[in-house]
Amino acid sequence: MSCCEPAVRRRRGGRWAGPPIAALALVFALAGCGFHPLYGPRKTSRTAAAIATIQIDRIKDRKGQVLRNFLLDRLNPLGAPRRPRYVLKVTLTESRQELGIRKDETATRANLRTVATFQRLRPGVKKPLFKGHSESTNSFNIVDSDFATLVAEADARKRAARRLSDEIATRLALYFDRTGTRRDGGGS
Repeated sequence: MSCCEPAVRRRRGGRWAGPPIAALALVFALAGCGFHPLYGPRKTSRTAAAIATIQIDRIKDRKGQVLRNFLLDRLNPLGAPRRPRYVLKVTLTESRQELGIRKDETATRANLRTVATFQRLRPGVKKPLFKGHSESTNSFNIVDSDFATLVAEADARKRAARRLSDEIATRLALYFDRTGTRRDGGGS
């Protein structure tokens, strides 16, 4: 070992000293920048309490019902709030693009693109406190059996709803975590 080699490459008791030192340095760096987990103990109760006060409006069509059920599971797992402080309105649009065209001009694959536009409102107030949109694209096979194709498309639609609900719930949690509920006159 020469005097020019970095200290982290030296061995201590048969192990490299570099990885533990690097991990420790990373922990201190993250602690110094204000990093904290979104669902960690620091703000969990305030964020979870704010999310639990969101009433989810009905969403049009069967695909909207599926999305609303996933949102209820994520935002209101203990049931609908008795006194909702916020209302979540969601609008869904869906488009289908056929891919994988054969020589006889029939498609063998399709993309199902689903876009959810959402806004969080105070009950009785038309101006949104927070709004955004999320999108999900899922593929499915188009086969000779119409029933199998319908089942595959329904599965793609369900995967899209699950992904959209996860993204909407995460974005709402981040909003509450960053702003609290003071900005919109909602307490704590």
